[in-house]
Amino acid sequence: MKHNYKRIAGCLSLCGALAGLLLLPAMARAEAVPLEERLQLCAGCHNPDGNSIIPENPKLAGLDAKYLARQLKDFKSGDRTNEIMATIIPMVDESEFKALAQYFSEQKRSDGVTEKPDLAAQGKQIFDEGIIGSAVPACSGCHNEDGSGTNKYPRLNGQNPVYVKNQLMNFKNGIRTNDAKSVMRAVAKRMNDAEIEAVAEYIVTLKEAQ
Repeated sequence: MKHNYKRIAGCLSLCGALAGLLLLPAMARAEAVPLEERLQLCAGCHNPDGNSIIPENPKLAGLDAKYLARQLKDFKSGDRTNEIMATIIPMVDESEFKALAQYFSEQKRSDGVTEKPDLAAQGKQIFDEGIIGSAVPACSGCHNEDGSGTNKYPRLNGQNPVYVKNQLMNFKNGIRTNDAKSVMRAVAKRMNDAEIEAVAEYIVTLKEAQ
C-alpha cells in the first residue's frame, strides 16, 4: 500500500510541475507539440504503453480510439471530472486528441491478476448473468463476454480493479455523469458496494478472446 501512495504522489508531483506550463504565453502553447512530448505528459500516470500500474488510474492500452477521444473531450468540456485530469487537460489542444487516442488504442493491454479470487468468482456471475432480483443486466451484454468492449462501451478486460470500483461508485453516487442515456448510472445505483467490488475483481481477470 505504501508503494501505491508513492506512485500516486509521484504522479501528482509530475502533474504539479507540468501545470506550470500553463503560465507560458498563449502563443507559445499554440505551437504544434510533437506526439512524443504529449505522450510523456500521459506516461506519468498511465505508463508509456498505457498500462498504468497505479491502481487508481486506468489502463488506456487497447481502448477504442473513438471512445478514448470522447473521454478526452468530456474532460476538456467538464462533462467528466477528475482532479488530476483537470490539471493536465488544459495543456492539451483538442486537435491532439485523435492522435493520442489512436496511439493508446494500438498498445497491447497487459493481463491483470486479482488478489481476491473468491470475490472475483462472485463477480463472474454478475458479469455473465447480471443480478435478476435487482434488475442489473449482465455486463457482458454491452462490454462483450471477454470484456473487449466496443467503440461505445469501453474495454474492461485486465483493467485495474480499484479504478473500476471507483468509477462504478462515481456512477452510483452521481459524481460521474458522462454515460450515454444515464445507462451506467442506472445500473450502478441498483448494485450494492459488495457487488461492485466483486465485479471489479472479476473484470481484472478477463483476457480478450483470441
